[in-house]
Amino acid sequence: MAHTVEKIGGTSMSRLNELRDTLFVGDREGADLYGRIFVVSAFGGITDLLLEHKKSGEPGVYAYFANDDTNHGWHDQLDRVARAMKEAHTAILDHPADLQQADAFVDERLHGARGCLIDLQRLCSYGHFQLAEHMGHTRELLSGLGEAHSAFVAALLLRRAGVNARFVDLSGWRDDGDVSLDDRINGAFQGVNPQTEMPIVTGYAQCAEGLMCEFDRGYSEVTFSRLAALTGAREAIIHKEFHLSSCDPKLVGEGMTRKLGRTNYDVADQLSNLGMEAIHPKAAKTLRRADVPLRVTNAFDPGDPGTLIDDQPASEPAVEMVTGLDVVTLEVFEQDMVGVKGYDATILEVLKRHNVWIVSKVSNANTITHFLNTSLKTMRRVEQDLAAHYPSAKITTRTLSLVSVIGRDLSGLSVLSRGLQALSEAGLEVTGASQGPRNVDVQFILDRGALEPAIRALHGALVESPKVALPQAA
Repeated sequence: MAHTVEKIGGTSMSRLNELRDTLFVGDREGADLYGRIFVVSAFGGITDLLLEHKKSGEPGVYAYFANDDTNHGWHDQLDRVARAMKEAHTAILDHPADLQQADAFVDERLHGARGCLIDLQRLCSYGHFQLAEHMGHTRELLSGLGEAHSAFVAALLLRRAGVNARFVDLSGWRDDGDVSLDDRINGAFQGVNPQTEMPIVTGYAQCAEGLMCEFDRGYSEVTFSRLAALTGAREAIIHKEFHLSSCDPKLVGEGMTRKLGRTNYDVADQLSNLGMEAIHPKAAKTLRRADVPLRVTNAFDPGDPGTLIDDQPASEPAVEMVTGLDVVTLEVFEQDMVGVKGYDATILEVLKRHNVWIVSKVSNANTITHFLNTSLKTMRRVEQDLAAHYPSAKITTRTLSLVSVIGRDLSGLSVLSRGLQALSEAGLEVTGASQGPRNVDVQFILDRGALEPAIRALHGALVESPKVALPQAA
């Protein structure tokens, strides 16, 4: 039987002891332990310390190194990373020999990284070399440290439990750097037999393409999907700390949500667009092309099959999920826009230059409105650039919330009208609403602060309540 390729996120990795007793081993014995390749992220919080905090933006080693004038800041931060790594594996490993090996691994990797950064600083003290030209490579180097550490520790823990686990390092540590992602994976898996051993693979892969450049913090899913495609996996599995369900249970109550069970890549793309981490859209595209189905499971509920994501259409129309996020609107009004081409292209170019994530867009004869996932600080820069291009345009921004009702097939469910009615009955004013012809999502725009009550109202009306019978045609 073909193997599976399975990915574990950083928060779950921090509960590695529990995963050993459930996901990795559990009640499996002998050959049943194998046929599975695991791609792991760094332990929770480590990548934040190495790069920057994903949510708050608090600087890590990377940011300190890029902006350090005293030559002390990034050294101190790297020491902090070392302490955090050792604390992480000390909480997991209990055999003295394993702890000694893990400590030595951290010391060796961080000592090497420190030496590399010192040499780079020294080199860039000469005018012929500019530090900015090497920051992409620096970010790649730092990223690989966290995944290499967690994969090494996981292999130690599993070998101590009697599993024939193999640490597979794709981070390019002291290897040739000018290889493609495919060559990096194929080279690392020469001689590896998933049917007799359990490969524990780093989520970061060093390659000539530079995963960080295009995917930034989503690189582990790209490695995961490419590994599944290259090795002909029968299934790709992402293990999370929760089931993929109709809504966040913290908003509507644990007993009110429904596990999806089955959906398709179209729905997964809608979730990615809203910032939900089902799977990176580029990773999903790789799996679709390779005809590898994706399964999302709860890592701590190993008996449950989770949710299967493939290309199959829904057997019948249904609302599958209600979710949303806070957005910033960018509205460009220009009377001279009517019948003139180029306005939209210029706006998109400015948004791309400022690395702004576009969630949705609407337009009419003289107004183009984008709903964006970004900060107000970034929006100020966007407004200034657009004002320079269109000095007579009226450019306004506003903070709002966007709630999306998603399903493989929403046809015939009157989601737009029923959703508007549910929001009205909840006392919520809707600023705008839209539904595309593909019938996979309906979006509602509301005032900032209405996000959570709107999600509760829509989930109650469209998921928890029985489906309203549609009127019969005369």
